[in-house]
Amino acid sequence: MLKQGTIAVPTITVVGLAAKVIKRPGSSFSNASKSVYNMYKSGIPILAGTDCNAAPGSPAQGSPAQIKHGESLHHELELLVEAGMSTVDVLRAAGIASAGVFGLEDRGVIQVGKRADLVLLDGDPLREIKEVWCSGFRVERL
Repeated sequence: MLKQGTIAVPTITVVGLAAKVIKRPGSSFSNASKSVYNMYKSGIPILAGTDCNAAPGSPAQGSPAQIKHGESLHHELELLVEAGMSTVDVLRAAGIASAGVFGLEDRGVIQVGKRADLVLLDGDPLREIKEVWCSGFRVERL
């Protein structure tokens, strides 16, 4: 992968859920986590992403195997850290690294003149939202 310049998007949230729901003999989430660690230590670029399957009509819709848009990315970031990536590299994988790979030069960093979707927190992310920014503009709270 390194020689070919391949970028990895492991989506280990999906692997973890599949290991819990499908329970195939010999399958293990720890193998996926070890693979992420080995790619990371080898210098293979890793981006954060998920394979959400919550769309209407999806076979997983409403089942224990359903992965919802948005919230699964938070779990993916946690799993990447648990796999051995540094917190800073995981944040880069979800921001500037992803933006760079896809040629999105107007986002990926918090900088004047750049597009930004942010949620600023102060404690519990479900109760302590301080500010919300969409496309670089502060959203007034109701």
